[in-house]
Amino acid sequence: MNPFTRLPKFLKNYYVLFGLFFVIWMLFVDSNDVVSQIRMTRKLNDLQAEKEYYLEKKTEVLKDREELSTNTELLEKFARENYMMKKKSEDLYMIVIED
Repeated sequence: MNPFTRLPKFLKNYYVLFGLFFVIWMLFVDSNDVVSQIRMTRKLNDLQAEKEYYLEKKTEVLKDREELSTNTELLEKFARENYMMKKKSEDLYMIVIED
């Protein structure tokens, strides 16, 4: 008994078989398969979100830079807080809180 006798007639057609093989190949086996496309789309979305975040940070930094270059009191405060700078007549004490 031939196992192909139970198959419908359209599945015996070589064009249909080749078409099914091609679709399966493109969806699951190829280097640009569906899973890879979904991963790349997610990565693209993540990278675009990162780009927006960094562009916002860039505008904040430019704004702060402009303020620091025009206001000497703010510049002194920034240097004292972030770089632990002090005047010659001052003593600097750092308090470290351990958890």
